[in-house]
Amino acid sequence: MKLHQAKLQHSFFDTFKHRGDLHLSQVSPSGLQQPVLVSANRQLANELGLDPDCLDSEAFLQLMAGHITGEHFNPIALVYSGHQFGVWAGQLGDGRAITLGELPVNAPSDASGKPILWDIQLKGAGTTPYSRFADGRAVLRSSIREYLCSEAMHNLGIATTRALALVDSQTQVYREEVESGATVCRVAQSHIRFGSFEHFHYRNQPEAVKALADYVIQRNFPEWQNEDNKYRLMLENCVLKTAKMIAQWQAVGFNHGVMNTDNMSIIGDTIDYGPFGFFDSYDPEHICNHSDTQGRYSFKNQPSVGLWNLNALATALTSLISNSDLVSALKQYEPEYLNQYRTIMASKIGLEQYQSDDENLINQLLELLQINKVDYTIFFRSLADFSTNNIDIRDQFIDREGFDSWAEKYRIRIAQQKLSAQQRKQRMNAVNPKYVLRNYMAQAAIEAAAQGDYSEVNLLLSILQSPYDEHPQAQKYAGPPPDWADQLAVSCSS
Repeated sequence: MKLHQAKLQHSFFDTFKHRGDLHLSQVSPSGLQQPVLVSANRQLANELGLDPDCLDSEAFLQLMAGHITGEHFNPIALVYSGHQFGVWAGQLGDGRAITLGELPVNAPSDASGKPILWDIQLKGAGTTPYSRFADGRAVLRSSIREYLCSEAMHNLGIATTRALALVDSQTQVYREEVESGATVCRVAQSHIRFGSFEHFHYRNQPEAVKALADYVIQRNFPEWQNEDNKYRLMLENCVLKTAKMIAQWQAVGFNHGVMNTDNMSIIGDTIDYGPFGFFDSYDPEHICNHSDTQGRYSFKNQPSVGLWNLNALATALTSLISNSDLVSALKQYEPEYLNQYRTIMASKIGLEQYQSDDENLINQLLELLQINKVDYTIFFRSLADFSTNNIDIRDQFIDREGFDSWAEKYRIRIAQQKLSAQQRKQRMNAVNPKYVLRNYMAQAAIEAAAQGDYSEVNLLLSILQSPYDEHPQAQKYAGPPPDWADQLAVSCSS
């Protein structure tokens, strides 16, 4: 199947056809001028069942650049609202994202035998009715960041939207300065957000809330369609998936940066990569978003903000779910988050199973990492080589005596297991990545791409698609970040 020849399904359109433009608007993308394919994601194309030869075609490039022609496409933009930095922002919507349609993909693991639908969406292809006063464009620098990070997250095992292609162009976009316009083809099993439900709840349109919930269940959870408690099941699933996702963020050292309710997915995917950041040195107080002057979305606040956002979603579903069921669903968040986080952190330090006493061991380690400003990713990767001779690990700490004290407790704990040192190392290297998308790595790719050199983007893509491997050709990204990395700042415009 070639994407540019495929007849994309439009079940979303059919579901809401009788409601006019209540949930969506039909739009016409505005293609980029003189587009150039920066990168095509062959790993994802293979998963979608696409013909790999199509990725090199002129037709594919033109489609990814927003030049939409033919009867196979009927693009739309979705409306939603949301709380931004804790304040109700009113109507928002897909201001620079245009969904081309839904691509059916057969999944052997799907017991129903029905194909899974994937949204094929272009970000940066021009204005929509929800663009407000913006131009509907995306710039190359932010598009590179989203393209690389969404694939990095997927290959770290974290639920996320994906990215199929990245296109540069000669289209000029005006931000703080003139920049190159770009598009990212974003792929997901849903782009419905918490704010999608909030939009209709606060407009006092319960019938539209119900229609949207029915659509989500029909498309993503068809096994629940005939269940009396299907709306509660949808919320509970969102609570559990969101808890797991944020636990994984915390364990890998990822800071989302703008956890507004319009940036939270109803199926628990990481969505909307703007001012994100992975740790260099461990700092729970870290605020990756330069625009977040109050620190609402600091790293340490992400778990509590997740619950705050789920409460906002639950409020929007009060016309469908009883108060007692809403409370019951929300109460599942904290224990699920803690269970997921503790399990992951135990595996990161080589423990087969989390035990209650391990809480102190993990917390003491994190405190040492913070005080000594130890590189988060490098430390956990190196811990796999822990033995009686730990000079390389120990030298990462200024307070070596403090590390020695922790290391003795750790030595006693791992001695309680039957794993050999080699078995423990193999397990730890399978959960502690060698590479994450640090800001300086993305910046290197951005600067090269601005000069027309896209090789760094594609090098990083190949590394991040197998982040646990060694990649001898990329050792420059395996060590500590350069000194200038501390000067990098990202904001909501990033």
